[in-house]
Amino acid sequence: MLDGTWSRIAGRIAAGAVVLALVAPVHGAERPKQPERRREGPAERFDRMDRNHDGKLTADEVGNDFMFRMLDLDHDGSVTRPEAAGAIVEMETSRRWARYEPKSDGAAPTNALAEAFHAEPAAGLGIGKRIADLEARDTDGRRQRLLPARNQKALVIAVVSSSCPLSGKYAPVLARLESAYRDRGVGFVFVAPVATDTAAALGELRRSTGWKGPLLVDAKRKVASALGVRSTTEVFVCDAAGTLQYRGAIDDQYGLGYARAEARAHPLADAIDAVLEGRMPAVAATSAPGCVVELPAAAPAKPTRVTYHRDIARLMQRHCVECHHEGGLAPFSLERYQDVTGHAGMIRKQVERGAMPPWFAAPGHGVAFANDRSLPEPDRAALLSWLASDRPEGNPRETPVRRRFDPEWAIGKPDAVYQIPQPIAVAAEGVMDYQNVRVETGLTEDRWVEAMEVQPTARSVVHHVLIFALRPGEKKGRRGDDAADEQSGFFAAYVPGNSHQRFPEGFAKRLPAGTVLRFQIHYTPNGKATNDQIRLGVRFRSTPPTHAVHVLGLANPLIEIPPGAARHAEFAGAQVQHEARILTFMPHMHVRGTAFRYDLVSPDGTSRTLLDVPRYDFNWQLSYRCAEPVIATAGSRIRATGWFDNSAGNPANPDPKRVVHWGKQTYEEMMLGYIEYYFPDEVPGP
Repeated sequence: MLDGTWSRIAGRIAAGAVVLALVAPVHGAERPKQPERRREGPAERFDRMDRNHDGKLTADEVGNDFMFRMLDLDHDGSVTRPEAAGAIVEMETSRRWARYEPKSDGAAPTNALAEAFHAEPAAGLGIGKRIADLEARDTDGRRQRLLPARNQKALVIAVVSSSCPLSGKYAPVLARLESAYRDRGVGFVFVAPVATDTAAALGELRRSTGWKGPLLVDAKRKVASALGVRSTTEVFVCDAAGTLQYRGAIDDQYGLGYARAEARAHPLADAIDAVLEGRMPAVAATSAPGCVVELPAAAPAKPTRVTYHRDIARLMQRHCVECHHEGGLAPFSLERYQDVTGHAGMIRKQVERGAMPPWFAAPGHGVAFANDRSLPEPDRAALLSWLASDRPEGNPRETPVRRRFDPEWAIGKPDAVYQIPQPIAVAAEGVMDYQNVRVETGLTEDRWVEAMEVQPTARSVVHHVLIFALRPGEKKGRRGDDAADEQSGFFAAYVPGNSHQRFPEGFAKRLPAGTVLRFQIHYTPNGKATNDQIRLGVRFRSTPPTHAVHVLGLANPLIEIPPGAARHAEFAGAQVQHEARILTFMPHMHVRGTAFRYDLVSPDGTSRTLLDVPRYDFNWQLSYRCAEPVIATAGSRIRATGWFDNSAGNPANPDPKRVVHWGKQTYEEMMLGYIEYYFPDEVPGP
């Protein structure tokens, strides 16, 4: 018999199963009030759902794909009474488990890698002082002065860059503001202080955005030094006399690690309006999240024995240039001395706050990973020491051999390429909904995939891609979404720096005949409209592998995150029916996700943390590949716990006032932990 645990859980299960029916509108009349009914007991509910009275529940009888998969512990296509009871006990145990804290630190999980602007004290930032009347050359080689012209009532000085992604996102915003205020006597001047931004690239940026004001090439940072520029998105507002009245952010639509559909605060426009009306801006100074602009040091730098050619170039090759090379995924190259010194300020910031290189597994709180890209402490100390010094180049004869990157396919020439049929138009601004496109493979027989690679045609706007393999005859989620695909059909993924996968020798994934691939694509507009046509390349084995790679999605489609909750835990779990070996983990949440953990609980109740991610970052959908397969014995349980920040303190939060449920879009949430595994005693067939 089902016990009282059903009573505590079934209400939530039932609510999740019928929620779409409850919100269906009734036209022409109010919904009639339904008489109160006695709460259905567990045995009664099972009997009611068991329409053919055979003592088992089928997927059609349950009516919810996700719930059926959670109840069907032995995956035989039916749910018995004892099986349902066991599944519900598992859910209840997992709920208690979710109350534990992340083991890596005692602080509340927070979206620490997202950064929005904040107000700052005006003292010491030049507010109320006259700016220097400097002269610099623009992209056309003409000399331009910095102070407002005689016919200008105000002047906006905007710091820009052709290589900084955030600066690119704000380029069309600045163009609209310049156009809106031109007839009101406000001039705009653009200053480019990043040394590696060429005049040609800056000229193209000005032409593509339609800026009318001059764009000053400030490679030696004379203008930037006079203004005390801090980032590539900072703006300065002066009145007609050249008095600085505001400096800081443009608005809060974009920041480090997040993007919103529209801005909520507009400090630049507010400051311009105040100056035109003869008032002091209500907010005189803010920070301006962007790429750090490093100004020439006023004091001599500390000497160091670390040199670029002997030490830093090798460090960059090991940890950075996989993405940061010419034509690579990153927005700028770090292959040369000039590249590293030109972006030194941003390198220092990202390394110090742990955002680069992107690796978020807590050391010492899980298994070892073969693809660990974290920066070892000696390398970190050497890099920061060199950045704080006079940055000696050293002997060029000691420089490492330059790495080469295949401009076409990292996995070698694919045996098959599956591409979405039509290019997708990517807007210049704002937030785009996930795009879902299905592609027929046309396979007439099962094939074994040993390597795969996802390639966008417009990499700079692709945030991430998940590809799901829909088996022939497999149904979509009965509620009209693709939730069942997310749970069991995961096949391949793309994020910057993680675009391909080669399985170890003897391992492969089966791609059945007739498979349909669903591409789920998340685009991030970068200030310039473009088109993208994602493709997937695969390499097949000619013979069956020694081990077949399977995928399990630990999913909780019934998540319910309260409004304003800064530390909310949700869970998912699965019982291990047959001894397995775990190969890879990939946690997946959206912008409210802040921490994630996988634990393995043995049959005797002892637990072991396999992966602890105390600072989950939606911008990096990382896979964590075990250095050695993890043994999961029969009878053990795998638990996944995710923490969410739905508070106003999370700058990436689309709306802290709403209850958040499962959904595909970034303003909704997911709690989904993928696992790749194999059965050691399985003999894959042809």
